[in-house]
Amino acid sequence: MLSLGFKQDRNTLTPLEAELAPRGRGVARLHRQPVWRSAGRLAELPRWTGSAAALGFLTLTIGYGIVIGGHGRMVSEALLSAAGFGVEAVKLSGQREINEFQILEALEIHEGSSLALFDAAAARERLSRMAWVKNASVMKLYPSTLQINIEERVPYALWQRGDLVSIVNEAGDVITDEVDGRYANLLLVVNHGAQRRAGEINTALDKVPELRPRVRAAFLISDRRWDLQLENGISIRLPQENMDAALADIVSMDKENGLLSRDIVAIDMRLPDRVSVRLSDEAAEQRKIMTGGRGGTGKKERDT
Repeated sequence: MLSLGFKQDRNTLTPLEAELAPRGRGVARLHRQPVWRSAGRLAELPRWTGSAAALGFLTLTIGYGIVIGGHGRMVSEALLSAAGFGVEAVKLSGQREINEFQILEALEIHEGSSLALFDAAAARERLSRMAWVKNASVMKLYPSTLQINIEERVPYALWQRGDLVSIVNEAGDVITDEVDGRYANLLLVVNHGAQRRAGEINTALDKVPELRPRVRAAFLISDRRWDLQLENGISIRLPQENMDAALADIVSMDKENGLLSRDIVAIDMRLPDRVSVRLSDEAAEQRKIMTGGRGGTGKKERDT
């Protein structure tokens, strides 16, 4: 049977089918071009750009987390230390009364601390607050050394008021209340106001080196004059005026007759024309027996 029409090609589309066909149909997938490659300059970027961008974003995210978490300084310290700028040596000079541990504790240096980030001004402030420190300097010596120079206060005397004993400087300013056997050679001055006048009695005692080692303490009486307490318990009452002359007389009498080795409890040098000596109770009783009751024990006087 003969066909009256013509055979339609399977690849030929009617106008209606062509209009309804989805765009791109008939184009091989392998030959399709990505949209971004045709989008201007993006087509010129190297293939590793995406990986680099992802890595950068990750780095920024980690850095932001470190800063927000308060670990920025710690990480910076570690990186600088690894680069050779860690604090590896501390050189100290000038300290005598302060031990090295106290200084290092005030510096607040930790393992991994970097010299670049170390706050020298804050460290100097902390050192200056220490009792013995008069002045302090902190210098950075790159790449890894701290130089610490200390100027200490000089201990001059011990000051007692009540049960409290302090170390004071020559001006009478308290250095510290922590007193140990290292300061036993300092003169102990007693009573309020004595710390400001310690130089006065120290200067007088320096003129009688034979007596100075035997003095245990100096008491300021009525803010006017001094009483000395010797190591054997004898009290020497000094006058308000001519104290140097009275001390020289004490030394002279001790050389002549061993005055300070006798059984006495007090020597009164306040009167310019005579010296009064008060015997101990035992010596006074013995003297009373030897004199047939005529010897008195001596009247007790109030310090003035």
